[in-house]
Amino acid sequence: MKRLLALAKPGAIEPVDFQKPGALDRFPGLTHEACMKQMYLVTSAGKVYGGFEAAVRALATRPILGRLAFAYYLPGVRFLCDYLYATIARHRYRILGKAVAAGECAEGTCALHAKG
Repeated sequence: MKRLLALAKPGAIEPVDFQKPGALDRFPGLTHEACMKQMYLVTSAGKVYGGFEAAVRALATRPILGRLAFAYYLPGVRFLCDYLYATIARHRYRILGKAVAAGECAEGTCALHAKG
């Protein structure tokens, strides 16, 4: 999230920690389970983008990056990007090295997700 925020136009993206109680109340169409599978970007108009497309839309808040990001919509690119995103998202705790021993995920939730 920090990297995505750094690439997006300052102030254009409001990060929301979906794991905090009540955080998803503002977004009736999103569930905790859905957010565990991929990230979402919800526009001020209520349009919802998920996964890699959410990152593309965040990058589109910057003129130059936005032009590059929209290459995502070229034939075949979207399929490949979505496939890679889904694979990485599924194994993110293992890939990112989240560990209870490192002081992260104090209640052991990362360890639970890393087993899958």
